[in-house]
Amino acid sequence: MNATASEAGLAEPHLAEVLAAVGLDVEYVRAEGNTLYRLDEEQREVPVLDFVGGFGSLILGHNHPEIVTFAQDLLRSQLPIHAQFSRAPHANRLAAALNSVLRRELGDDERYFAIFANSGAEAVEAAVKHAEFDRMLKVAALSEEINDHVARVRALVRDGLVVPAAGAHERFGDADHSGDPVRDIEELIARVDRWNAPRLSRAPLFLAPEGAFHGKLVGSVQLTHNEAFRTPFKALAAQARFVPLDQPEAIRKTIDAERTVLLDLAVEDGTVTVVEREFPVFCAFVLEPIQGEGGINVVSREFAEAVREACDAIDCPVVVDEIQSGMGRSGAFLASSLIGLRGDYYTLAKSLGGGVAKTSVALIRESRYRKEFELVHSSTFAKDGFSSLVALKVLELLESDDGRLYRVVEERGRSLRTMLDAVRAEFPDILKDVRGAGLMLGVEFQDQSGSTAATIQGLARSGFLGYAVAGYLLRGHGVRLFPTGSAANTLRLEPSAGLTDAEIAQLEAALKDVCAVLRDQDEGRFMGA
Repeated sequence: MNATASEAGLAEPHLAEVLAAVGLDVEYVRAEGNTLYRLDEEQREVPVLDFVGGFGSLILGHNHPEIVTFAQDLLRSQLPIHAQFSRAPHANRLAAALNSVLRRELGDDERYFAIFANSGAEAVEAAVKHAEFDRMLKVAALSEEINDHVARVRALVRDGLVVPAAGAHERFGDADHSGDPVRDIEELIARVDRWNAPRLSRAPLFLAPEGAFHGKLVGSVQLTHNEAFRTPFKALAAQARFVPLDQPEAIRKTIDAERTVLLDLAVEDGTVTVVEREFPVFCAFVLEPIQGEGGINVVSREFAEAVREACDAIDCPVVVDEIQSGMGRSGAFLASSLIGLRGDYYTLAKSLGGGVAKTSVALIRESRYRKEFELVHSSTFAKDGFSSLVALKVLELLESDDGRLYRVVEERGRSLRTMLDAVRAEFPDILKDVRGAGLMLGVEFQDQSGSTAATIQGLARSGFLGYAVAGYLLRGHGVRLFPTGSAANTLRLEPSAGLTDAEIAQLEAALKDVCAVLRDQDEGRFMGA
């Protein structure tokens, strides 16, 4: 069915215009390994070296032959895709396999229960939704406990067994009392209720580092630090407090600034006193061990330790977002294991589907798991046999030969990083920094907003220089790179574990060329004139 001319540009037309403006509006017709193919004017295939890697989804490369063959066999077998509300043996096998890997990486036997979803943002939503479900059950239990204490105290006072302490009302700035224990206790209870009511209905808060990105759905976008993504939808979901990555001490300060207590009544030595009970303001601390969209920033061990210590002190769960950094991309299955960060929740997606299936999972520590959540959360397409079995195949490939692929990623990443550091050393006025781990690396360009070339200066000031650099590399060298979403001067590199020396050399030549063009302020050549 052919679309009419008026219908041809209905799929996000503005985005298509933006891509066209920087030379990234390319149609690809085939993909293999680290290579995408487009057609030239004579309909011949032209290879493009892909360092975008599906934004981290292709640790095994495009159309990995074993994955493709396996997926084709599954479809030919007429495996049920839609058999909701029935036994899910394949999902159970996948959850068990993931637990096996986590036990090795964490050195801990505690189990993690799996809630499956379809995308990374959905996995984050499931994780924080479960965390809020857990928090609200705790709030309800705390409120019920306080009510029980109040009822007990009221009865004891009326029976003449206890009296309000002389200073019980001082908590509210009032030392006066009537001398009538029953009247005094009723006034004290009323004041406690007035204090607690607004706090019990207070919306939860999240904690996250500056630079965080966890998706663009209604809830997950509020965990994303970039204001352009977050602010238009601020009224729709719970808010986050963002902490600078280089200031671990700020975590405790942020928590203390938001701390809230409920008031309770206690009996001691025959008198009734007012005591404080910690109210769980924070739903969760959510962080990526390596920030993807924030500019490929690696969380330090010191920051990770501060997160864990602060969250343990207030019983706040830690959600580790391994959607982009996990599945071996850092050189370990979990990038968080490299910095000693233990999560109460883990989210995985992207490479979990092997570049073929769209699947994700939120893994929840058994000691925090609420089984009732399973009855209030579901997804039509999650936990299906096809995606589960493809993900199992991916884990098999990652774990085979005693985890050889992780060692390959580490070695390939080291070679790539060595080349990038050498280019930066040659062009320090153009390249500001190289950072990351394994095959999740970022190259940050120096600010060009003071460029003497008007076009380059304009692109830099508008935040589009990184996209223009990507367009130049694609047009001139057949190399595909994109900036990170919230740090447009940083190009991300997330190739597959099959990265070759020849591909590294091709990227090296491309980067040296664009650095030379920017150094020479050659805007005509830069824009393809």
